[in-house]
Amino acid sequence: MHNLVQPNGPNAGQLWRPTPGQLRFLDWWYAVDEQARWLFHHAVRRLAKGSGKSPFAAVWALLEFLGPVRVKDISDRPEKCPYCSEKHRVVIGTPVDMPLVLIAATAESQTSNTMRMIRAFAPKRSELVAKYDLDPGKTQYYRQPEGELKVITSSYMAAEGAEPTAQVADETEYWVPTNGGIDLFDTLVDNATKSGSRLMETSNAWKPGAGSVAEQSWDAWLAQEEGRHRADTRILYDARMAPPDTKPDANNPSSLRAALEFVYADAWWQDLDPIMQRFWAKNARPDENKRKYLNWPTVSEDAWVDPADWSKLGPAGWEKEEPFPQVGDDDWIVLFFDGSKSRDATALIGCRISDGHVFSLGVWEPDPAHNADETVDANAVDFAVRRAFDRFDVAAFFADVREWESWALTEWPNRYKDDLKIHAAPNAKPPQPIAWDMRGHTYEFAKAVEACRTEILEGEFTHDGDPAVARHVGNARAKEYRDAVTISKESPGSPRKIDAAVCVVGARMVRRIVLGKGLRQRSGKAAF
Repeated sequence: MHNLVQPNGPNAGQLWRPTPGQLRFLDWWYAVDEQARWLFHHAVRRLAKGSGKSPFAAVWALLEFLGPVRVKDISDRPEKCPYCSEKHRVVIGTPVDMPLVLIAATAESQTSNTMRMIRAFAPKRSELVAKYDLDPGKTQYYRQPEGELKVITSSYMAAEGAEPTAQVADETEYWVPTNGGIDLFDTLVDNATKSGSRLMETSNAWKPGAGSVAEQSWDAWLAQEEGRHRADTRILYDARMAPPDTKPDANNPSSLRAALEFVYADAWWQDLDPIMQRFWAKNARPDENKRKYLNWPTVSEDAWVDPADWSKLGPAGWEKEEPFPQVGDDDWIVLFFDGSKSRDATALIGCRISDGHVFSLGVWEPDPAHNADETVDANAVDFAVRRAFDRFDVAAFFADVREWESWALTEWPNRYKDDLKIHAAPNAKPPQPIAWDMRGHTYEFAKAVEACRTEILEGEFTHDGDPAVARHVGNARAKEYRDAVTISKESPGSPRKIDAAVCVVGARMVRRIVLGKGLRQRSGKAAF
């Protein structure tokens, strides 16, 4: 990097130096295993507007084009690491043979910032161009023999069949089905798979529901972190988002400034005052400001609740001095179960009666790709139910019937009906201790949805922060039903699950039923 001169900003004319965050990213991005294989083939740098995504992407493109960024050898003698002070084997690099670096986007305007920075770092008649004998142009650079760095846009067919050594997917929050972004991205991934190269995305937060590549990559990373991702390669995800309890209105300037200081902690050059004024301007668009500057995906218009409001109720939003609530053995609880055999998810959620704390006992999603051939492991679900009854004092257990009839109607009632103080459908024919068929309680559930949303907005309970549950809550869409509002998926065939959100609503509803009966717990047993 000693050949790169900063072309603009406060350090213009000085040697380019990575920020701590950029350096940390590069350390991970170029990490290899003992066999010198990359740990990551796909990376996402999702940062707020003005955080230097494009200049960094330009630097990386030039590194891949000119630098010693492929493993030549790994030394046998460990050397002291300048970052952690421990000794590691040293990787010896070599330049890429016949490099082909692609800067891709759905429109040339999206690549202009990155390509503009490439031209600024390597202008005509510069020492860098002379040293590497480059032939610079507006949208492409050539290097002998057969090295090329260039922009590709719009048509996935223009990228089909290429064997790139590195690819930048620029501003993927704008890559959507209507502009060919999904097809273009799939082609880039195919090219990377074929050639063994790697792909780095740059993005800001996306607009939910638009079907952007940025949102799909986020979903894929979540699947990876939750253990639902079956691919051998992993995604390196670099993001810095404002805390969920940020209040960006003009009445809370300290909250907004603290959030911006956190989001832009690695972008020391950014002046925060104009951004704050942008939030408070008369013509401000709050959702766009949150998306661009707080790095929050803006909430869909028909979202049931804002994911930030849900996050405030979990460990990340806890601000009290006492420890965050945890569930303990023999706690008095209720359970709600919503099951599916395939396509949709299955979830078991508990709610402590004493304080309403919500916690996950399992979320099973057999089909990250929405593949109907995969099914939920019923034995794993039953084990979670057994474990819950062994550990807790369960006052009530409501289970939806559809696709789990034998369990909800027979197996679980035979095993637990005598332990339950409240039965799910006592007036049914025949009475049901556990089975609570949601198809026959649609309006009752819709009223429970409304009550639960109010409790979330008013901060009336806490939850354990389970990421799968949070994702399901964020996926839930509000839908009118008679004079109430229930929840549903964004479309019947959507792969975005909401079953755990259904169980949160159900568990909170069952707790209210128990409290309404005047039950109390004594010595681990419920009594009137």
